[in-house]
Parts: sequence; C-alpha cells; structure tokens
Amino acid sequence: MESPKHAGDIAVAVSQAYGVDTMFTLSGGHVFPLYDGAVHQDMRILDVRHEQSAVFAAEATARLTRKPGLAVLTAGPGVTNGVSGVATAHFNGSPVVVLGGRAPRSRWGSGALQEMDHPPLFEPITKLAFTASGADSIGQDVEMAFRTALAPHRGPVFLDVYMDDLFSPSPEYVSETLTPSPLEPDSEALAGIARLLAEAERPVLVLGSDVWMDRAEEAARDFAEEWRLPVVPNGQGRGILPSGHELLVTRARGVAFGQADLVIVVGTPLDFRLAYGWFGGKEGAPLARVVHIADAPSQLATHTGLSGSAAGDLSVIFWGLSAACGAAGVNPKAYEPWVSRLSEATAAAIAGDAPLLESDADPIHPMRIYGELNKVLADDAVVIGDGGDFVSYAGKYVEPRRPGNWLDPGPYGCLGTGLGYSIAARLARPSSQVVLLLGDGAAGFSLMDVDTLVRHRLPVVMICGNNGMWGLEKHPMQMLYGYDVAAELQPQCRYDQVVTALGGGGELVTSPDEIGPALRRAFDSGVPYLVNIATDPEIAYPRNTTGV
Repeated sequence: MESPKHAGDIAVAVSQAYGVDTMFTLSGGHVFPLYDGAVHQDMRILDVRHEQSAVFAAEATARLTRKPGLAVLTAGPGVTNGVSGVATAHFNGSPVVVLGGRAPRSRWGSGALQEMDHPPLFEPITKLAFTASGADSIGQDVEMAFRTALAPHRGPVFLDVYMDDLFSPSPEYVSETLTPSPLEPDSEALAGIARLLAEAERPVLVLGSDVWMDRAEEAARDFAEEWRLPVVPNGQGRGILPSGHELLVTRARGVAFGQADLVIVVGTPLDFRLAYGWFGGKEGAPLARVVHIADAPSQLATHTGLSGSAAGDLSVIFWGLSAACGAAGVNPKAYEPWVSRLSEATAAAIAGDAPLLESDADPIHPMRIYGELNKVLADDAVVIGDGGDFVSYAGKYVEPRRPGNWLDPGPYGCLGTGLGYSIAARLARPSSQVVLLLGDGAAGFSLMDVDTLVRHRLPVVMICGNNGMWGLEKHPMQMLYGYDVAAELQPQCRYDQVVTALGGGGELVTSPDEIGPALRRAFDSGVPYLVNIATDPEIAYPRNTTGV
C-alpha cells in the first residue's frame, strides 16, 4: 500500500502544474521533504554553492522562459542569503516563488536551530510573503504563491513552511492553474495617445523588459514598423528589433532622447536609466511629452507629469493603439525626416566606434573585447552581464539579434547575478551559446558556483574584464577627491585558475591579438571556461548617469 503523501510531495506537484521543472536550492534539513517530493515526481534538483545563486537562477529561468521560477531555501541563513535575489526579482518584475524552511511549529519560541520569522523581511520586496497554514492546506498555499507571482504586475512571492508541517501527511490537491485574465486597457486612453502621435514630429518608442515578459514582442515590433517609430530598447526589450534594423536607434540614443518631442515608454519604469522621464530640451528643442504604458496600473509613473498613460495586457495595448492611430489620422511618412536623421546619427556612431573595437592598444582597451566577441556570437546567443564599467560597454556594443536573449541585473544593480543567471540560461537554452560577461569585482561574488556548472555539466563561456579595480568607484572618487580608497583589486588576478581548479577551463589574455583565438577556444571547449582579459585600468566607461 502506497504511503500517504507528505506536504513536500504536494508542494512539488503544484509547482509542476505551473510549469516548474527545476528546483534551485542549497541543501538544508528543514526542506528535505521538498527534495523527497522532487525525487518522487522527477523534478530536476539543481544545487548551488550559495543561496543567492539559487534565487538568481530561479529569476533568470522566469525571465528566459516566461514561466515561474522556483527556489527552495533552508531556514534562517539559507533564507537570508536569498534576500538580494528576491529584491532583484522584485525590481525586475520576475515571477519567482521562494519556498523557505522554517523551524518546527512544535518548538516555535523555544530557540530551535535557525528559528526566525522570515516573512517580515520579505514584505517590502515581494508581492506576498507568508507562512503556510499547515500540512492540510499546503496545496492551496503553494497555488496562491504561484498565482500571485504570475498576476500582473509579476513579481516574487515568499512562502515558508514549518518543518514539522512539511514532513506531515497532506491530502491530495488538484491544482486549478488558473491564468490571469488579460487586463483590458482604457480605449479613451489609447485614443489620447494616438492623438499625441498625430501631433508629433519626432517620436521615440522605448521598449522595456515587460514587453518581452508579457509576450508582446511581436505586437511591439509590428506596431513600430507599421507606424515607422524609431525604437530604443531597454533591458529585455533588447532584440525585439534585431541588430541592424532600420528603426533601431540605440546608438543614436542621445540625439533621440535629447530632441524628441514625444517619448512613449512601454514596459519599463521611468527610473534613472531613462532620466526619470525627462526627455527633450537639447539644442533648443522643447521638453518632450511623455507617455507611460505598463502591464498594470501600479507600475505607472507618479513622480513626473505624464501627457498620457495606459495600463493592461501589452499586446492588447499595441493592437488597440494601432487601431487608434488609424482613426486619429497618424501619418507615418511624417516621421521619415526624423527617422532618417536618427539613422544617420546611428551610422556615424557605429563608424566612430570602429577604431576602438579594433584597437591594438596595449594594455587592452575594453572595447576591443567586444569587437572580437561580436565576430563569434551566434544569432541565438544568450548574453549575460554582471559588472560595472566592463558590462556597460556590452550594453552599448552587443546588440542581441533575438528577443529574450539578454540578461543583466536590472534597475536594482545587484552584482553577483552572473553565475546563477548562467546556470539557468544553459538549462533554458541548451543548444545556444551562453556568454557571461564579468567584471573582476563581480567575479568575487559568485565565482565559486563554477563548481555548480562543472558538477551539473553546464558549459558556459565566461569573459572577465580584469582591470584590477572597482572601476565604478575608483574613477569617480579620483574625480571628487583626488584620491581613492577601497577601490583596488589584484592586478591580473588569476580568476581563470579558480575556474580550472574547480574543474573548468580558462586562460589569461594580456595581448589584444590573443582575444579572438582565446574566445574560439572557450566556445570549442565544451566546459565552463573563463577568458580572463587584462584591460587598461586607466580607461573608464564614459557614462552619462551614476544612477543617483
């Protein structure tokens, strides 16, 4: 006779009903029944070396597959080690469910090992943080967690379970797996935005991560092409218009944002990455009108005046806005002088970049790395950025050819995401190149999880831009004070030898003509491989914002 199912079995079954096939975790006794449930039901268990990597991997899974990610963290320090990952998922709007262990109910208040009330820690950075009611209700509680994480606006949910409840028998539970109904936008709001487009001469369309996460990338591209709108992508909006598309004006971003008379921002907040919603005003141009479009009303900007806004299912919004543009008499030909101007600025910027992308400077200029990388990237490559100055170059010079193939930490700016993101990317895209771009500072947060890549046979190409410093801090401190402190790292530190010691491969590159061959060796190796490239410490990325 089959033994009764315990709460861990039921929690895993509900997770699978919502499309979860991998549990990211670091072993801990408080959550053993969840592992047992995964074994019973053939769910992959992928164990990491630091809990932050488990949550980052779950978050990247959600962002790459557009299904919920699952992390399981043992009680106390296991849970607290995951806080930065949950905060990152919160700012990125990633549907992640974190199941935490909890000291036994029967011992609560007695000082049991790792006894801690976790949910209050997570309330500010989750959609919902709560403790399961008991073994009898674990199915309903886990389903509530997934349903809440997936509802617009998506985001993380934390649920912990008393250890004795998790080990206890639990009744069968049939998950309803209800998907949220599409939120219909206000038709009058769309009509108002269309009228603004009819009046505009220099519009710009910004496509953010939520366009991808809301499965609206095709509708967005069709809308931009139908109405001839120049596009600046943001986050995972990169690749919706592929590299080389005539309407993609990323390289003319300064001109586009500085001289636009209307900026329509879709699926991303009006935060520091977008000048807090202030556009126009350059070279005698007036300030631009700004329209903000989001997947839920809670995401619409309130800190700045808007000329229009709409919230709802983003595909429905693009379709409705296209119809409204037709009714409003929007003439896409009126934008052609503006599109031509931005295309010329884009071409000039690309031509101006060529000398540094091919630079033979010694020490190595960071841009030469991206000149070589672009030669070997496949169309479906997943590119992951984890770093400061070094990864800022990637955002400028690596243009994805497909949507959903770019990952960076997002607006929270948390370093250490890279190894967790790489683990998830290799599982989600088993036949694609997976490239992790690491600053040498970022490498120190998570490089031990190369062991995870090795143990689970997950080949990833890692490229470390090694300038021996915290570049985002050293150069500004020098500018402000004439000196710097707490900004030095080991010059040419052998991060590649860390990777080889953990069972992967790697090499140190100090000459620009060796970058290309080293990258080819990395892609051909079939193992986790780190190309450790010593770059010129005197060169700082020419950024326009510090995020303050």
